[in-house]
Amino acid sequence: MIASYQARCQQRVDAALGELFNAPLAPLERLYQAMRYSVVNGGKRVRPLLVYAACEALGGDLAQADGAACAVELIHAYSLVHDDLPAMDDDDLRRGQPTTHIAFDEASAILAGDGLQTLAFEVLADAQRNPHDAETRLAMIASLSQAAGPAGMVGGQAIDLGSVGIKLDQAALETMHRHKTGALIEASVRLGALASGRADPAALAALRIYARAIGLAFQVQDDILDVESDTATLGKTQGKDEAHDKPTYPALLGLDNAKAYALELRDQALRAVANLGESAEPLRALARYIVERRS
Repeated sequence: MIASYQARCQQRVDAALGELFNAPLAPLERLYQAMRYSVVNGGKRVRPLLVYAACEALGGDLAQADGAACAVELIHAYSLVHDDLPAMDDDDLRRGQPTTHIAFDEASAILAGDGLQTLAFEVLADAQRNPHDAETRLAMIASLSQAAGPAGMVGGQAIDLGSVGIKLDQAALETMHRHKTGALIEASVRLGALASGRADPAALAALRIYARAIGLAFQVQDDILDVESDTATLGKTQGKDEAHDKPTYPALLGLDNAKAYALELRDQALRAVANLGESAEPLRALARYIVERRS
């Protein structure tokens, strides 16, 4: 199921994203090329899929979630561009292709990331691209800005950079990853729920439990793949975490226990949405996919 659902949602969000990178002035062409390269250069689109799946789980239509799906992917792409910079993770490969600062240059990559970040909020604020009432659009902007900023993803990256060579316990490691990876995944699910127009408090509470579990499971599986997979399969440099002496779940728990923990988190997510009915099946499939993926 997940392959066909992923293909359908990818096609939808890619079409919407493709409309965003037409340079309004000739001198801006290189900037828009770098932005486009950073977004359309592959990717699993997990966060947009979660937006769509959460919207459908509450009885919404995919068309209601296009703006939110674009916004979370723009934020994700910006974070990858900046994470790959020499001052951060210093990676030359992303999604099997040269990273943005290699394909263009470091200054262009910084500006492309800046542009993608602000474009995400422009999309959410635009009543044509995100056709909801002003209150809903504002709630989406508030959720995404908190998840992407110092209380979320940016804060997690800061903790990550400060943790190199330091042995963290499991609680500290989870704090880092609930910020760095989990916050944007939680926001994706919340934005999808808001897009449905049917996000009552009980549904939002269940979806938050689901999202917190899969957000952490995603990172645990990433850490496992950094040990078990290879560069060609991952599309990025394998073994970077160990080489940079970064704290990871396999290093802390052992590989087998890390795998068991990923499955435990998957099961937490599945229990959280057990009462949402058949419409939540894509969410359940995504929870399974996150811990079964090989890249």
